[in-house]
Formats: sequence, C-alpha cells, structure tokens
Amino acid sequence: MQDFAQWSLDVIREDGASLSWLEEQRFDWTNPLSLALEQILNGKTIILITDEKRKWLETYILSSINAMNLDRPLLPIVSMDSLYQHYKHVSGGEMIDVVEDMISLSYKDDYFFWYIGKGDDKRADIAKRKDNSYFWIFDEEFHNGFTLKSYDPIIDIKLLQLYKLFDASLNATIFGEVDVGS
Repeated sequence: MQDFAQWSLDVIREDGASLSWLEEQRFDWTNPLSLALEQILNGKTIILITDEKRKWLETYILSSINAMNLDRPLLPIVSMDSLYQHYKHVSGGEMIDVVEDMISLSYKDDYFFWYIGKGDDKRADIAKRKDNSYFWIFDEEFHNGFTLKSYDPIIDIKLLQLYKLFDASLNATIFGEVDVGS
C-alpha cells in the first residue's frame, strides 16, 4: 500500500499545471483529508454544510459522490439543510445545541461535518464545535481544515479540482491503494 502523501503528490503532478498550485500545500491538504477518509471508511455519515455562496458546490457534491456510474459502495452523505431546512436561520449556541442533539440521536454519533465556506459564516458554527469535522475553509486557519482564499479569482475552479482530488483519494482509499494512516 502506498503512502497517502506520496500518492497525493503523484496525482497532483500527473494532473499537470492545473493542480500545480496545490503541490506546495499538499500536506495542508492530506492531513485533514486523511482524518475525513478514515471516518468514511469507518462508516460515518457525512453531513455536508456550505455557506450560501458555495451552495452550487454542495449540489454538485451530493449529485456526484454517489453517481450511478461509480464502481464503489454508496456513501452515506446528507446536507445539513435536508436534515433541518431551517438551519440557515439558526443562531446562538442554545439552538445549535438543539440541532446537534437531533443529529446525535439520529446518527448515534457516527457522523462528521464537512464544511465548505467562509470561516466567519454562522453556518460553520456547528461544525466548528466538533473536533472531527472536516473543513475547506476560507480566509482563516482551522483544525482539520484546508485553507483557501475567498477572493481568489479562480476559486470555483480550484474547488472543483479539490473535489476531483477528494473523489480520487476516496477511491484509492476504499480500494486499498493507499494507507491514509501514513
């Protein structure tokens, strides 16, 4: 089994110039991704949350991750909005506690949050409260997060590239090509 960091570097380099921006940040990318992939392998449900500006990416991920043409097991993934459609109106710790309790009862703590968006967005608050959350976070550094710049003129392209690499990493992990623990 190949080392995950080396495998990631090889995939980034194979993709050529389009992913060259990620080569320098590959350890910032692989470390939090390893934790997320381990949780997926352990059968945890992914609860996807995005800020409003990245709703398009949430739709794309939800429609792509379990596409019919993929030859891998289906993954348990849901959007926060499908769990509680009024989540965009939630503010304050007490209401977040209520939502988190509902999720914990539903998923028996076998879940983790995947947040994509600006760090200062209130939609990030519930994910920031859990140590095992996974982040593609803008304009701040956060534990288990890959940091991006919201003002990057090609940020949407980079997000799609990251998802493509995430998906390839997921396949390599599920089929035992890489060891995410290394």
